[in-house]
Amino acid sequence: MEIKPKFGYDKLLFGMKQKDVEAIYGKANHSFIDEEDNMVLMYNALKARLTFYAEEDFKLGYIIISHPNAILFNEKIISKNANESKEYLSKKGLKSFEVESFDSFSNLFNEDYWTILQTEFDEVIKVEIGAIIKNQDEFDWKF
Repeated sequence: MEIKPKFGYDKLLFGMKQKDVEAIYGKANHSFIDEEDNMVLMYNALKARLTFYAEEDFKLGYIIISHPNAILFNEKIISKNANESKEYLSKKGLKSFEVESFDSFSNLFNEDYWTILQTEFDEVIKVEIGAIIKNQDEFDWKF
């Protein structure tokens, strides 16, 4: 299960609609509308939360992944040491990370790849990826 910043996760591509995702993975285990009226689908087997943006005709625009076998640039990322992950990703092009800490968690955010590593106890527990904005207000959809 490969995490592909700027593109998607596993067989998912940014820009897919709910029907496209369901054609591949079937119905979600859980779904809801968030506070911004986006549709959110949760797939247990993928350990992924998929957000379809209401303002973008419900296209897949954001994915949160916590699957222990998820691979980012040919390396398993979940449970990996946070500092080792930053060093490894720096070699793969994710050069700078903004760090935001709250409670016991830290988010390491790289804006160029719109990738967040969420860490706790110095280990990566989630990876969040989002569709990239190519112009001031237009997403770079891959589907």
